[in-house]
Amino acid sequence: MSPKLTVLSRGYCHLCHQMIAELEKLRGRHDFAIEVIDVDSHPGLEEKWGDKVPVLLDGEREICHYFLDLEALEARLGRMK
Repeated sequence: MSPKLTVLSRGYCHLCHQMIAELEKLRGRHDFAIEVIDVDSHPGLEEKWGDKVPVLLDGEREICHYFLDLEALEARLGRMK
């Protein structure tokens, strides 16, 4: 089963769109699913993460925020195998 990563996002956030696009490109090299959650639709998430969006999560564990950290992502995916 493929790991599922979550992107906490906002509809108007250009950094969010950029992170999601970069993740989509990496799916050819790595096998993972992406779930995108709009933090503005979830008050608890908005309160917790605020302006730190976009955030890339593996479950509750933060991999990176604002920009895709390829090194951190690949290290995390390597541990998921």
